Amino acid sequence: MMGAMNPRLLLAVLALAASAATSAPARSADPANTMILVAKRSLHDRVYGATVLIVRPIGERHVGFIVNKPTNLTLGKLFPKHLPSQKVADPVYLGGPTGAEVIFALVKGDNPGARSLRLAPGLFLAYDSRVVDHVIETQPQQARFFAGMVMWQPNELDEELKRGLWYVLDAQPEALLKKPCEGLWEDLVGRAERQANTI
Repeated sequence: MMGAMNPRLLLAVLALAASAATSAPARSADPANTMILVAKRSLHDRVYGATVLIVRPIGERHVGFIVNKPTNLTLGKLFPKHLPSQKVADPVYLGGPTGAEVIFALVKGDNPGARSLRLAPGLFLAYDSRVVDHVIETQPQQARFFAGMVMWQPNELDEELKRGLWYVLDAQPEALLKKPCEGLWEDLVGRAERQANTI
């Protein structure tokens, strides 16, 4: 899993993925390839242990967001002069260590704006600051807000899967945006273990 990356480069990668998805997408850009990664019990890591991530291929890389790590911060604390942010009581989640100064919105429902990336049917990632602001102002109850993301180098996620660090599940928007998210990892890791034992 990658560490720091220039936020402008990060957003450029996402913009490229969004534009590719609206033109003639390759198989790797197909939102149908979006998946949920569930950390196995044996993954003892300060950041990634007991986590659930939504992950999507973008070209030869994968990008993802940890969906079950709320922080002590709210949008109101991060943006004290933005009145709509003051009205959002939900915490900001740690999406991952890459670009932690960038706020993203995972939105359930219709596409929130042109500079958004479709992750699954009825699930979009808003990465442009103007689109994220619009989500905060108009539909915060349909969204989860993240600081940062996870980005894998080419073939890096494949290597982690070969090492047995993750269970892979189909993307389920209703599970990912469940509020509160306590017990989400326990539920999904138990489900993944049961599936693995029936194969």
